[in-house]
Parts: sequence; structure tokens; C-alpha cells
Amino acid sequence: MPGFMLHVGAVILCPHAGNATPLAPSPRVLVSGQPVVTVASPYAIAGCTFPAMSSGAPPCVTAQFTTPAARVQVLGQPVLVQSSQATTVPNGTPVIITVTQVRASAQ
Repeated sequence: MPGFMLHVGAVILCPHAGNATPLAPSPRVLVSGQPVVTVASPYAIAGCTFPAMSSGAPPCVTAQFTTPAARVQVLGQPVLVQSSQATTVPNGTPVIITVTQVRASAQ
């Protein structure tokens, strides 16, 4: 799955407009001056507006990517790219990658 690599400054949202932030980026490799993110890093979600009162389900709390790049790794972990897929916990909905850097890509 080729695409531009994700870094700390990438804008990733849950479907309910919550902002996802990587908890463990790789500080050894920078893209556009910011650390890249590997598949090993979970994401914390803040500001999820899921209507918990009407459905009884809690809002999105974390997300974990499952489909990283196939050929590019950082410290033995595959990097995440714009086409990578992730699922939120506890709702199981996919995240939306809206903005990323456009200089370095991976496959």
C-alpha cells in the first residue's frame, strides 16, 4: 500500500471528529522535521463527539493501525502511510487520515 508516510503532524480523526495523536512516534527518523510513526504506536483520541447518551456506547478512546507499509521500516517496525487502516477502540470504526506531509512516500 504505497502512500505518503505519517508523522506526528499528520491530521487523523475518528469518524466523530475526535483528534488522534500518536503515543509513541519514532524520534530517530524525521519527515518534514517531525518524527515518523510506525505500526507499533497506538493513537490516543481526544474530543470524540460520539453521542454516548443516545446509544449507550462510549466515545472513541484509542486507535490502532493494522495495515502499515510493506517495504519501509524504522527500527524494525513498518511505517504508517496515508493508505494505512486503523480501528478505534471501543467502537471499532475506522479513522480518517485527512492531512499528511507530501515529501516522503513509502510502499
